[in-house]
Amino acid sequence: MRLVWECSTRGRTALVLGAAVLGGSLGACSGGEGTKVVPPPGNAAAPASPSPTPAVHPFTGGRTGLRNPVLAVKIENTRPAMPQHGVSAADIVYVEQVEGGETRLMAVYSSRLPGQVGPVRSARISDLHILPQFGRPAFAFSGVQGKMKKYVRRAPVYDISQENAGRAYYRRGPKQIPYNLYADPKVLLKQAPKAQGPRDIGFRFGPAPEGGRPTRSFTARWPAATMAFTWSAREKRWLSSWGGSPHTAAEGGRLGGRTVVVQYARTTRSRFHDFLGSYTPLIHTTGTGRAVVLRDGRAYDARWSRPAEDKGTTFTTADGKPMTFAPGQVWVVLVNDGKPRIP
Repeated sequence: MRLVWECSTRGRTALVLGAAVLGGSLGACSGGEGTKVVPPPGNAAAPASPSPTPAVHPFTGGRTGLRNPVLAVKIENTRPAMPQHGVSAADIVYVEQVEGGETRLMAVYSSRLPGQVGPVRSARISDLHILPQFGRPAFAFSGVQGKMKKYVRRAPVYDISQENAGRAYYRRGPKQIPYNLYADPKVLLKQAPKAQGPRDIGFRFGPAPEGGRPTRSFTARWPAATMAFTWSAREKRWLSSWGGSPHTAAEGGRLGGRTVVVQYARTTRSRFHDFLGSYTPLIHTTGTGRAVVLRDGRAYDARWSRPAEDKGTTFTTADGKPMTFAPGQVWVVLVNDGKPRIP
C-alpha cells in the first residue's frame, strides 16, 4: 500500500510519498532544514486478492451489496450547488474543509448506487489521505490542479475523473458552470472494473452503548460554513441543515444520517492553493483525537484512532469500549481540533 501525507517544517510543507509504514516514514518529516521529499516508488501495486464476503456491510451494517465495488465521488457543498443529487444514497458522507473556509463532500458508495450524482467537483489533497483505508476504490471528480496530478496517479485509487471517464459525465439543468456537472455511477464503475469491494474501515454497528447525552441538535462550524444535525424521532435519523436552512436532496426529503460522527482533526496549510491564491487545507486524519458521535437522539464523547493511512479509523467511548453506530448511512464531519480556522 502506498501512503501519502504531508509534514510541516518551519513554515514550509513537504509532500512525502513512500511504501513504508507511517511510523517509520515520519522520520523523513522530522528535523528542520534537512527535510527532503522522498521520491515515490514505481506504479501502484496490484490490488490484493478479494477478501471473504463480510456478514454485514462494513460501511452501513446492512446486508446488501456486500461485494459491490467502492466508488467515492467529490460533490459540491455550497449554496449554488443545492440541492445535490445522489447524496442520500451514499453509505458514507465525508464533509471536508476546502479553500476559503467552505466545505465539500466526498460521498462513498457501495451497498447501492443512485441514478446520478452531483454536482461533481474537483479533488483535494485530503481525499488522498482518507481513501487508502478503502483499499483501491474508484474515485470520481471533475479534475485537480496541475501540481496535484502526479499524486493522484500514485495514489491507491482508480482515477475515473472527467478527464479519464468523460462519457460518464454530463452537464444539465439551469445551474451555471461549474455547478452543473453530473455523472452516472454505473457508467463510472464500468471505467474501473477492478475497483475493490468493501473492507473493514473500523466502523462497528450495534445497539447504542450506555451513557450519552440527550441531544436535539448539534452544529458543526467552519470559517465560512455551518451544518446542523437535528434528531428526528419519526425518521430515526439526524436531519441536516446548511447555513441555517434545511439541507434537501434533489430526489426529495432532507439529507442526513442514522449516525453522525463529528471528528476533530488538526487542519493545516498544504502546499497547494487555488487560482485565487487561497491555500488548500490539509486535514490530518491519522493519529488520534476526539470526536462526538450522534446516534438515536444522544451525543457520545468518543476518541478516534487511525494508526496509518492504509488502516481504518476506530472509535471508542470514554471508557475505552467500541463506539457502535446505528445501521444505515454514516456522516463523518471533519472539523478543526480547535476554533474554526483558515490555515
